[in-house]
Amino acid sequence: MKKFKLLFIGILSMSTIYGQEISDVLRYSQNEIHGTARFRAMSGAFGALGGDMSAVSLNPAGSVVFSQSHASVTGSVVGTDNTTNYFSNYSNSEESKFQINQGGAAFIFRNNNRSSDWTKFALSFNYERTNNHNSSWNARGLNTDGDQDFSNSVASYFYDYADGKRLDEISALPDESITRAYREIGDLYGYAHQQAFLGYESYILDPEFDEDDNTTYFANVGPGSFNHNYTYIAAGYNSKMSFNLATQYKNILSLGLNLNSHFLSYDRTTILLEDNSNIGSTITNIDFRNNLWTRGTGFSFQLGAIVKVTPEFRAGIVYDSPTWYSIDEETSQSVTTVEETDSNSFTTVINPGIVNVYPRYNLQSPGRITGSLAYIIAKRGLISFDYSNTNYSKTQLSPTYDDFFADQNEVMRNTFANASTYRFGAEYKIKQISLRGGYRFEESPYANKTTVGDLTGFSFGLGCNFGSMRIDLAYDQAERSSQNSLYNLNFGTPPSANVNTKNQNFTFTLAFNI
Repeated sequence: MKKFKLLFIGILSMSTIYGQEISDVLRYSQNEIHGTARFRAMSGAFGALGGDMSAVSLNPAGSVVFSQSHASVTGSVVGTDNTTNYFSNYSNSEESKFQINQGGAAFIFRNNNRSSDWTKFALSFNYERTNNHNSSWNARGLNTDGDQDFSNSVASYFYDYADGKRLDEISALPDESITRAYREIGDLYGYAHQQAFLGYESYILDPEFDEDDNTTYFANVGPGSFNHNYTYIAAGYNSKMSFNLATQYKNILSLGLNLNSHFLSYDRTTILLEDNSNIGSTITNIDFRNNLWTRGTGFSFQLGAIVKVTPEFRAGIVYDSPTWYSIDEETSQSVTTVEETDSNSFTTVINPGIVNVYPRYNLQSPGRITGSLAYIIAKRGLISFDYSNTNYSKTQLSPTYDDFFADQNEVMRNTFANASTYRFGAEYKIKQISLRGGYRFEESPYANKTTVGDLTGFSFGLGCNFGSMRIDLAYDQAERSSQNSLYNLNFGTPPSANVNTKNQNFTFTLAFNI
């Protein structure tokens, strides 16, 4: 008989219920270049310029640079192209989607008191997508890395969670439904025990002794080669709503403040299909499926300044505070196996039909410092440069008294790194037409530089000024590679697929004076 413990013991052990991955934490903490077409055409190098609604989102001092009240709305066709390499087997997936990713207005108030050195004030609002999570890829290939054991099989995932746990804590009672057992094991013992339960009830694992206090297991999967077919499908975004205040001193110094509300939405489905014909295997097929649903809200602030060093030369500086998120997560999962004997084949489906709803947790993303320079060329063109630095190792989950979060914070301190970003932009005007281009380089946020690689991107675009209205178009592309584990292990290195991601965006902005 399973020896049920009191519910408060499960609550005291709450740290074991979480299933967050540090790759997800990083995903929620990063920002991409989105916003207006002018901003994107110059690769976001706008920290010392202002005069654009996305520039205000970057440097809050930029709103007061407008000569009069201004508004803009932006739409983009966002495309993602993933090329996957798994044991020299390549596959490609593409997708594109139209979205409205920016809308905002700045209201300019001039100071009619000529004795005051504060010449202008600005009040603005801006909504902007800051990251796009829509992506899908597929990894297929023959994994031959584990000839001496089954470490290259997803069976190692279930073994990793089951090893050392009592059998009566990871198994169903006689006549107890899978749904009820999965739910109660999650309530009492947490996420890790649920993973062991799936492995045991699907016959991937068997105990060494069929007794309640057994804590050792073996896998019904023999060592050798495994065919993997892994599918990753994700959708979602990060976005930011900014309330801005700014002022200008003697037409030389601009100062600004942004108060930001952040919104996070991320949904992910993964499907791992594995089959083998290894000697010693009775489980020859495994179908392991996981779904993640994440929603969050957050707050941050920005302080910025732009100074005219000379009429042509400008410098800017911005401090981005950490973003303090409050996040809710839900998961569901299932596993199906095929067991082959000498004369029969049996299919076992373990689908609890349960959505795990985890306690709300907090995420503090790292702050950032950005320095900017810009040079205006005879009022017909400009060149600009932005440099920013983010220490991703300061990313933190809380409550920190939770053992799981404390462990994850330590992992992030040792895994993430200080990363710099360099952005260059240029613009040249020919009568009413503006030609623009840009380049950016972002260092990897990982200390090993391989889990996620460096990012390189370029952009170009044009704008047409009709006086009180402007139409802007832009194309931008960014590319980086990453290593993506098919599943996670507490011990050892799981198989991973190399994914090269290319993001391509076509952006249109309508901007007008009000």
